[in-house]
Amino acid sequence: MAKSEVLTNVVDFGDNPYLVGPHEPIRQELDRPDLQYIGEIPEDFSGIYIRNGPNQRFAPYGLHHWFDGDGMVHSAQFKDGGVCYRNKWIKTKALEIELDEGKSVWPGLMDSPDRKLKTSWGSDLWLKDNSNTDISIHAGKAVSTFYQCGDAYTLDPVTLETLGKLDLKSSGARQMSAHCLTDEDNGDLLFFDYAVKPPYMSYGVFNKEAELVHYTPIDLPGARLPHSMAFTKNYSILMDLPMFWDPKLLEKDIHKVSFYPEMQSRFGIIERMASGNTIRWFKADPCYIYHVINSWEEEQEIVLDVCRMSSPVPSKNIRQKLSGPYGAMLAWLKLDACYHRYRFNLETGETKEERLNDLLSEFPVINNRFGGLSSRYSYHVTLADTGVILFDGLVKMDSVTGKSQNYKFPKGEYGSELQFAPRNNCHSEDDGYLITFVTNMESGKGEIQVFPAEDPSKGPLSRIIVPQQIPPGFHSSYVLPENL
Repeated sequence: MAKSEVLTNVVDFGDNPYLVGPHEPIRQELDRPDLQYIGEIPEDFSGIYIRNGPNQRFAPYGLHHWFDGDGMVHSAQFKDGGVCYRNKWIKTKALEIELDEGKSVWPGLMDSPDRKLKTSWGSDLWLKDNSNTDISIHAGKAVSTFYQCGDAYTLDPVTLETLGKLDLKSSGARQMSAHCLTDEDNGDLLFFDYAVKPPYMSYGVFNKEAELVHYTPIDLPGARLPHSMAFTKNYSILMDLPMFWDPKLLEKDIHKVSFYPEMQSRFGIIERMASGNTIRWFKADPCYIYHVINSWEEEQEIVLDVCRMSSPVPSKNIRQKLSGPYGAMLAWLKLDACYHRYRFNLETGETKEERLNDLLSEFPVINNRFGGLSSRYSYHVTLADTGVILFDGLVKMDSVTGKSQNYKFPKGEYGSELQFAPRNNCHSEDDGYLITFVTNMESGKGEIQVFPAEDPSKGPLSRIIVPQQIPPGFHSSYVLPENL
């Protein structure tokens, strides 16, 4: 067993609900500790499950939003029926500055901007880039990103050491938003960013050698807050959705997010390497979308599957129940997304949309080898009826039959965004396993759990106990064996 840094200083995180209980930050980095095995790990797959998330290092600058925490990655490397666990803070530029200062320097999402700071990130250049949101696999490295816009940090997917950054600025690009996407077919990394000043959006492509080979501005009518994008074999899909900052308040440096249900949603379809002025916009009903399931081409149509929120603003009833300094954060984090499908006809310009499942679910993933290709199965988490976001179960959805298979975690256990691990020489889309980290409040220790992807309702095949807690996080990825 090897151990890394242990922080002995005690930090007073106060009573913020996203800094206590299941969400309490951990203070120790582990490198291949001894693990306890319950059940056997299948020997017919290999790869690395890696997940990003917030893990605050210092006492907060101000009120502290869940999105403000310093990025920490956790990984489980599977090989020959065994597993190695690691966790490590991402060494961002901002965290290094705060380590030198010995305190938090940047205001958080619920604070007012400090325009005296020399360096800041985000779409309005006032936030700390904590790189805590997503983790992608590209060109043999893990790429961590920030939920708004920031630098794209590269990590060694095995050791989790921070290696550097993707080179954006020397080629004329700005920043990268959280949900960049890797096309497993040819190795392209597709990304976008957004800003409060024109161009309000830009879009780009890194090739499999991590060279920026395409970058173009995207014309939008004003500052927007898109969260995700999608791709097919030949196209990329960008979003202009009617939830964004109040333009009048933004002029006063006040960042108040509002939903405008009188406006339609717009989906921009662009050939992967085309100029931004060739984008085609397709209109749809008002909504907000955090996360995409998959997208592909069917003859003259583009199919886009998402988790869609028809009304992303907290209801009056929820807002009345939640008060105090953290009430607004808790209310806005009440997600009520459902499985939704769009069809964009490239010949007629027509949009068709339908809800495919009424179950509230989020953080969807697929077999990554099917990214941009027609897929049938997706794997989601369900949300617990708790004050903070916790994932109390997982569900496999079949978009062909409309059926689903559900699993609920035992009391006090909460999962993470899943990843699909294909079996060696797999023969079908769901021939493999589902992997998740689990926050176990009963034992006080984290777990790595492995489920059969064919029927996750049967429960975990194996549970691997980690000698410290694994707090909930955001997004994950899977390093396929061919990428190791």
